[in-house]
Amino acid sequence: MAKVSHAEVRTIFFGLMLAALLAALNQTIIATALPTIGRYFADFENLSWLVTAYLLTSTAVAPLYGKLSDIHGRRTMMLAAIGLFIAGSVMCGAATDMTMLILGRGLQGIGGGGILPLCQAVIADVVAPRERGRYQAYMGVVWVTSGVGGPVLGGVLAEHAHWSLIFWLNVPMGIAAAFLTYKYLARITRHDRKHKLDLLGAMLMMASAIPLLLALTWGGTRFEWLSPQILGLIAVSFVLSLAFGWRLVRAPEPFLPLAVLNNPVMRMGTASASLSMGVSIALTIFVPLYFEVVHGLSASESGIALIPLALTTPGSLLSGQAMLYWKRYKRAPVIGLCLALVALVFLVWRPDLPLLYVTLLLCVVGTAIGLVYPITTVSIQNAVPHRQVGVAMGALNFFRSLASAFVVAVMGAILLAGLGATPGRGSASVVAISMNSAGVDVASVFRYVFLSALIFLALSLVFLIMMEERPLRGTTAEAPTPPPE
Repeated sequence: MAKVSHAEVRTIFFGLMLAALLAALNQTIIATALPTIGRYFADFENLSWLVTAYLLTSTAVAPLYGKLSDIHGRRTMMLAAIGLFIAGSVMCGAATDMTMLILGRGLQGIGGGGILPLCQAVIADVVAPRERGRYQAYMGVVWVTSGVGGPVLGGVLAEHAHWSLIFWLNVPMGIAAAFLTYKYLARITRHDRKHKLDLLGAMLMMASAIPLLLALTWGGTRFEWLSPQILGLIAVSFVLSLAFGWRLVRAPEPFLPLAVLNNPVMRMGTASASLSMGVSIALTIFVPLYFEVVHGLSASESGIALIPLALTTPGSLLSGQAMLYWKRYKRAPVIGLCLALVALVFLVWRPDLPLLYVTLLLCVVGTAIGLVYPITTVSIQNAVPHRQVGVAMGALNFFRSLASAFVVAVMGAILLAGLGATPGRGSASVVAISMNSAGVDVASVFRYVFLSALIFLALSLVFLIMMEERPLRGTTAEAPTPPPE
């Protein structure tokens, strides 16, 4: 491949940001439109499946895209992902009943689940590790923008236009992203080394994730945590995980190469990034309720107050600068996480602090989490062989989704138990119970939510400290083989 110029990198990156916006926006834009969709189809019982279907499929397919892109090239798989995403969006927009809409969301997830790992892999193809942080930071801006603007846009379209526009909006954006992908990703390296796709291993990995995600989603809300349904799902996931582990050591070329899984940077970096991102997502879900019931804000006011937590952009940008200019680039996220732990200690100590102080403390937490993900992502890309970057990014996003679901489940269980919610009434009942929780110190309940966030973030810091800080290469050349452990 001819050397890609800086101008070409910028053009390629613009197309990647548009593709990433598609995937990121559709994780948040539907949230505020759910009540409108439920009323339109007169079906509130199955409404949660619009979120669950996307979560299940997007999580399950992420590693598959990474592996296939290492075999067939980034452009081919990105076009496939965008095409499936557009098809799912059309199916959602044209849905005549809830079943069709849920199936469309699942198809969206099959496409959307591949977009982020493919974007990360493309960045690794064209940008040297030392400069890669700034591009990962810019990609983080896309996710922050969608996290803040998605719910607002979804609510406006659902209230003042029609809910289906949420999905039809994806079609022209998807076509534009596909055009830019087709035109500008032609110069990306294809790793034509012979690969063999382990279909059985891929199926076992995806099959083990689905019942676990269902258990984490339904536990404490639809069913008791110790109910036969939840225990059965966990048992099925455990058995399938054992089968997947057996396949890893028996397959000639396993779906997740053992060299990648055994890489200490991969293990520690994935654990740190997954836990910190899980805390960010969980707080984004539960802090608006905290603002409403503890500080008496309206739904729209709590959304505005949440912006400091969602704005991880300053941390992402600082992280990129640290990788560019600092030899000890881990120093930035380590300091950030230490400050975030101090901020959470204050929230655990006084969960009823004045709103201004709470907002400032959450800003510290959000900025610190923003420092972690670019550093860990680039460190993993720098540590694995270039031909396996795709599968490494797929695995990173897979485990990040699982960890996020786990952290959300833990915080949700704490909240449900503290507020007296009972399984079967769903998460909507949490709001009603908290608003009418006579005799319950709601602020004290959230003290334990913040405590769980502190514990998970402390574990993220431990894994980050344990992650080896290898020198970042100044070119996109093949990474040297890591020394044996």
